[in-house]
Amino acid sequence: MTANTLEIRPLTARSVVLSTLLGVHPPRLPARYLVRVGDLFGIAEGTIRVALSRMVASGDLVQADGTYALTERLLDRQARQDESRLPHTRPWDGTWEIAVITAERRPAPDRAALRQAMSALRLAELREGTWLRPANLTRRRPSTVVRQCRFLTAHPEDDPATLATTLWDLDGWAASARLLRTALDGATTIAQRFTLSAAVLRHLLDDPILPPDLLPADWPGPDLRTRYERFETDFEQLLTHHVLS
Repeated sequence: MTANTLEIRPLTARSVVLSTLLGVHPPRLPARYLVRVGDLFGIAEGTIRVALSRMVASGDLVQADGTYALTERLLDRQARQDESRLPHTRPWDGTWEIAVITAERRPAPDRAALRQAMSALRLAELREGTWLRPANLTRRRPSTVVRQCRFLTAHPEDDPATLATTLWDLDGWAASARLLRTALDGATTIAQRFTLSAAVLRHLLDDPILPPDLLPADWPGPDLRTRYERFETDFEQLLTHHVLS
């Protein structure tokens, strides 16, 4: 997603099933309910059932007794999405956390897994082998990070707000968030709102969740979260009245 355009993924049977399961807790629904969700968007029952079969075959879903649930990989994605919507922050005292990669001779899969884990922790790469961010988040460090890194805390001598702008494209993220906000305000159908809200969730995964002191004025992150929560409430009511009843 760029600051000037919205890259909205098309509404498909797979995206409807996946987004629906990612949004419910626990992420498990009978096939007949998922068929009804598809019907809300004009997707035929056969198309939904084909998508379910393909998602089981690809390892996205597990099926038992006519009920479909997310696999472990997608459970991790759901946890990241939940955290991006309601981040676990703590008061910031100006300290930054720094992760220095200390493991040597790492195979390519380990390097790729570490980079993905660092991004999930919302750390930014200052240079090869050094990642950092303000220490204002509370989250668990996965074993792949603990095995390969040593963590330090420090205070930058330079202006921390300037440092933040070199690590994250804050203006670009904010511009895209405002485009999403405007698009949501103009959406008139459930399909439009559903598709845009899925894009909002993907965008929130890239929010660095910095302390307010380091953010530009009128940062749109909290407002975008509020608008998503409003959609989720409306969609839950729709599911309750037209799908789960």
